[in-house]
Amino acid sequence: MKIFLAGTSFKRAYGGPAVSVPSLAASLSRLGIEVGIWAPDGSASLARKDFFREASSTVAVFDQDLDTALTQFGTPDVIHDNGIWLPHNHRLANIARKREIPRVITIRGMLEPWAIQYRPWKKKAAWTLYQKRDLQSAGVLHATSEAERLHIISLGLTSPVRVIPNGVSLPDLSSRKHFSVGTVHPTILFLGRLHPKKGIPMLLHAWAELKTKPWRLRIVGPSENGYDAELLKTISALGLEGSTELVGPKFGTEKANEYLAAQLFVLPTYSENFGISVAEAMSYGLPVITTTGAPWSIIAKKNAGWQVEPTKEALKTALASALSSTMEDLEVKGSNGRKIVHSEYSWEGIASSMHELYIEARNLTPCD
Repeated sequence: MKIFLAGTSFKRAYGGPAVSVPSLAASLSRLGIEVGIWAPDGSASLARKDFFREASSTVAVFDQDLDTALTQFGTPDVIHDNGIWLPHNHRLANIARKREIPRVITIRGMLEPWAIQYRPWKKKAAWTLYQKRDLQSAGVLHATSEAERLHIISLGLTSPVRVIPNGVSLPDLSSRKHFSVGTVHPTILFLGRLHPKKGIPMLLHAWAELKTKPWRLRIVGPSENGYDAELLKTISALGLEGSTELVGPKFGTEKANEYLAAQLFVLPTYSENFGISVAEAMSYGLPVITTTGAPWSIIAKKNAGWQVEPTKEALKTALASALSSTMEDLEVKGSNGRKIVHSEYSWEGIASSMHELYIEARNLTPCD
């Protein structure tokens, strides 16, 4: 089977899909599937070093224009696009229709209520002009959570919607002791894009109302459209300079070290289709505080952390509970989260499920 995987960008600053799409490609290749990856910004080759060392013989990387990439790869059994709304997504839909190639679309949270209301006029026009038709002509729509599936079908789309979560690799934690020895300031970590939907100002206001010593809050991630300047103003206005650090983006080993050095993870989001940083944090054995804007009810059910409403007061309550916990209690929650990742989010299982989804898409007749 030949799968052409398209992403918007594989630059690390782009966020979760820059990791999950090439991770999926590598995992599919280990199943013996021929895979090609492409992005419109010519960034596919950036994924080679981190993801395709073991799979270089079966993962083809294309930095050319789309027509050239498809010509060199050969006709795929399925085109798997990740994301909607953008010109290259529409171009892929037209190519798939013209060449009668089955198509899978991973929605990537772009039909969540919060996302639709973000710059709504552009999206309303795009929906009418082409986006709804492009989604209807797909063989299968892919959601990464049940909540996302329900949001998709509520829009009246008739293409089948299947739920398969993102995968996560379990890291080696043997070096954690190096970070924990002599720790004076235990750390709460936020790691992700600095974007309005992530709820960081709400977190800062909750943080400012707590007695946080000796804890510190560390905010790590790439800024989108200069949003870090707004956050710095909020930190200053709330007098949080002594307990809060705005660090900037970290990747590779530096990113891993952020997880290893933290004692608690927080994602105060308004909307996530999956929330890959939550899964990553749990893979590092960190207890998690997140909101009902993310599909992680299992965290509370399995005693791996706290899930609360996306409000300042709810976050404040969860933070107060976590900060009053013993380190032993936090470690138990973190261990429970790591067990969840191991049992339910391994890349091997995710790749097998996606293979089955591709077979389904290939056997379906898309509607036009």
